[in-house]
Amino acid sequence: MKIKVTKKFRDKLNTQVDYIAKDKPSAARKFKEEIILRIKGIVNMPYQNRKSIFFDSNEIREFIY
Repeated sequence: MKIKVTKKFRDKLNTQVDYIAKDKPSAARKFKEEIILRIKGIVNMPYQNRKSIFFDSNEIREFIY
């Protein structure tokens, strides 16, 4: 399995990180690091997250943090 990180994803993640950083920069860094680590972990265990309630496919999973 290969995970493709799109520009849209990076932009949205950076927007969230910037928002968190306004209050607490260290929490923003930790949030971003955790998200990236958990995404990399999907490669080893792709079905660890629950099946999406929005799509009728076992291949589409929800990543909740």
